[in-house]
Amino acid sequence: MKRVMVIGTSAGAGKSTFARKLGDKTGIEEHHLDVLYWKPGWVESGLQEFSDAQREIVKKKQWIIEGNYSNTFEIRAAACDTVIYLDVPLYLCLYRVLKRRVTNFGKTRPDMAAGCREKMDWKFLNFIVTTYGPRKRKMAERLDRFAAEGKKVIVLKNRLDIDSFLEDFDVKTDNAL
Repeated sequence: MKRVMVIGTSAGAGKSTFARKLGDKTGIEEHHLDVLYWKPGWVESGLQEFSDAQREIVKKKQWIIEGNYSNTFEIRAAACDTVIYLDVPLYLCLYRVLKRRVTNFGKTRPDMAAGCREKMDWKFLNFIVTTYGPRKRKMAERLDRFAAEGKKVIVLKNRLDIDSFLEDFDVKTDNAL
């Protein structure tokens, strides 16, 4: 497990926190796609710039990249050896997004680009609710394809799964025990 793609069903799945903890445990540098995508003031990067930044990262010997951004999924998928999918319930995603808003009010999270203070709007919440089901189905198809391509696919469905994986992960053998 040297090139790890951390994805989730939705915003609030815990991708950033998980990637940070896995990076701490393994010593592998983690990269947050929100940092690459957003510019100060919530200005979006162009697709070419965003894609090029990811292509540079995947050239490295080791990396953990977290985030969904399906329009550039294949850049990471082609280069990874492990896919970790956080498949948590919708209510938990919503709770975490709302908690993140309260906890980081007026601040920029460490997994977000500089100059992007935490914000929340109904459009974003609606996006989470309306895309959750379709994304979950699409991710299941992708995971099947990744497994068929010989990639290690790990699905974690709740906090217990996530905590157990991180606690039992053995850096020496590159495996969860």
